[in-house]
Amino acid sequence: MIAARRKGQPVFFLMITLALLISIPYQSAVAALIGTETAMNPANGADVRERLKQYLSREDVRTALLAQGIDPAEANARIESLTDSELSQVAGQIDKLPAAGDGLGLVILALLIVLLVIVILKVSGKLR
Repeated sequence: MIAARRKGQPVFFLMITLALLISIPYQSAVAALIGTETAMNPANGADVRERLKQYLSREDVRTALLAQGIDPAEANARIESLTDSELSQVAGQIDKLPAAGDGLGLVILALLIVLLVIVILKVSGKLR
C-alpha cells in the first residue's frame, strides 16, 4: 500500500494543482449592446471611401468620367466631402449594379441553345 502511494504521489500533486487552478476566479467576457446605426452600417466611412477611390483609380473608369466631362480629381474631391451616410448609399448603389452587363448576352445564349436543339431534332427526324 505504501509503495502504491509513493508511485501515485506525482499524480496526486498534479490533481491537487489542477483543482486549485480551476478554483481560481477569472474575469468573464464583458458584453455590451451596440447601437442600431452600428449594426445597420457595418462598414465605416474610411473603408467605403477607400473602395470608391480604388474604383476611380481604374483606367476604364477614368476614361468613362472624362467622356462624361468629369475631371477625376474633382470626383476624388467630391468623395472626400461626402458624409458617411451618403457614402454608404453610394456604395449600396454600386454594389447593386450588374457586374457583367444587363443580361442580354444570357438571353442570346439561351436562344442559340433553343435553336440548336430545334435544328438537331429536325435533322434526326424527331421534329416535323
